[in-house]
Amino acid sequence: MTQHLADALPTATGTTPGWWRDAVIYQVYPRSFADSNGDGMGDLEGIRSRLPHLKELGVDAVWLSPFYASPQADAGYDVADYRAIDPMFGTLHDADALIREAHGLGLRIIVDLVPNHCSDQHEWFKQALREGPGSRLRERFHFRPGKGENGELPPNDWESIFGGPAWTRVADGEWYLHLFAPEQPDFNWEHPAVQDEFRSILRFWLDLGADGFRVDVAHGLVKAPGLPDLGARDQLKLLGNDVMPFFDQDGVHEIYRSWRRILDEYEGDRVLVAEAWTPTVERTARYVRPDEMHQAFNFQYLTADWNADALREVIDGSLAAMRPVGAPTTWVLSNHDVTRHATRYANPAGLGTQLREPGDRELGLRRARAATLLMLALPGSAYVYQGEELGLPDVTDLPDEVRQDPSFFRAAGQDGFRDGCRVPIPWSGTQAPYGFGTGGSWLPQPDSWAELSVEAQTGDPSSTLELYRAALRLRHEHPDLGAGESVDWQEAPAGVLVFRRGDFLCAANTTGSAVRFPVTGEALLSSGATVEDGVLPADTTVWWQVTSG
Repeated sequence: MTQHLADALPTATGTTPGWWRDAVIYQVYPRSFADSNGDGMGDLEGIRSRLPHLKELGVDAVWLSPFYASPQADAGYDVADYRAIDPMFGTLHDADALIREAHGLGLRIIVDLVPNHCSDQHEWFKQALREGPGSRLRERFHFRPGKGENGELPPNDWESIFGGPAWTRVADGEWYLHLFAPEQPDFNWEHPAVQDEFRSILRFWLDLGADGFRVDVAHGLVKAPGLPDLGARDQLKLLGNDVMPFFDQDGVHEIYRSWRRILDEYEGDRVLVAEAWTPTVERTARYVRPDEMHQAFNFQYLTADWNADALREVIDGSLAAMRPVGAPTTWVLSNHDVTRHATRYANPAGLGTQLREPGDRELGLRRARAATLLMLALPGSAYVYQGEELGLPDVTDLPDEVRQDPSFFRAAGQDGFRDGCRVPIPWSGTQAPYGFGTGGSWLPQPDSWAELSVEAQTGDPSSTLELYRAALRLRHEHPDLGAGESVDWQEAPAGVLVFRRGDFLCAANTTGSAVRFPVTGEALLSSGATVEDGVLPADTTVWWQVTSG
């Protein structure tokens, strides 16, 4: 077996196995990170050119959102060929060069895998349409006759996540299932050809040197037998909150056991990460049992309000759920599908995860910085979404004519405003596109972003970028930070979270008022104002080095 640079990479703690247990993983949304050829769209060569920024930031690994060949009906999550690079992003040679250069810098690469569905331009699906009802190729998807006198009604009452029926009728009268856009037909994972194909895809990218996979819609592959009606009026409100016949079915776990066996064939501690929206953290823990995946996103934490009681409940629940299966807890505040937390937290009431007004931006940034220090102090692994290290807010005033989120164009679906967190990030200069590339950007950047660029913030000790750099450096250096299974909660005023990890202490004030909280020790880092006279400022998190005892 070919030996890759990934096999010899050091871990954050200097130990050999389990680098992912305390890793900080940076999500790159390729079309919005860096553009190398001036076409207004980010690409793999652009990412490669900016890897030194990620090295200096202090992250351990990079997760790349999809860059496969795709018609881009859903920003690349509609894959036409899992072994080819979309020309807008580059070539397979560019992917190989990116992986190798990342490894040379000590960074691991996690690629996005989309196994629940493909593009309607995938060769399998096009052939299934050509061959017609009853063909073997249609068995690889969910084709069904419709209901009603002439089959004019969908086979069941399932709704698409993007709104409308989860079924589309084709010219010969049959319907096919798509939990997302009509351009994204769901695979039938009971078919052995589907299982064989994805085992081959895993090996293709592992052979190229990928260090693991973030598995999109990991909870969705297996559907309940018979595809029964759900019978709920508002199915979207049940997502992640209740048992669904198309999500979190027990059969998914055998799939991931077979995948784990493949990853274990390779040296270098390769990993599987589940995007699994489940009703409880206990259900999420099932995905990271010792013979399945390594990590699962903690969406309960992402959706928690900026409130001490709510945060402590989800922290305790998350740690308790992962402890029996021996998996690390993950923490995440933003990604490409949700409003950036600097905007979510801009609501003075601290409520809501999908705010569409800019709100109090100063308050939002102050809380976002505090939430970051709290997250990075917790035991386990953390995820950082590109641009959050710059304190970027969502762009809430994008004109309708530039939006590209497919759910924006479908009634009664997701709110359709994910473009706001996908605007290309600023690197340098005083005018758009701020060093993103020479040919503009596929979504317009605000004039106010000049002061938020990497160039503008570098060297400014009060900037959000330097806060992230300092926090990640301390996280690597401090012996009590990183991996772990628990925190030692301390007595604290109402609205304040305080915990110890050995000689490290973290205090987060989630209230809008300063509180007295004397600490004997050295203040290592503050998300906001300097701590003086035992007063912890409003909406601020502080790290201390304290003495044992």
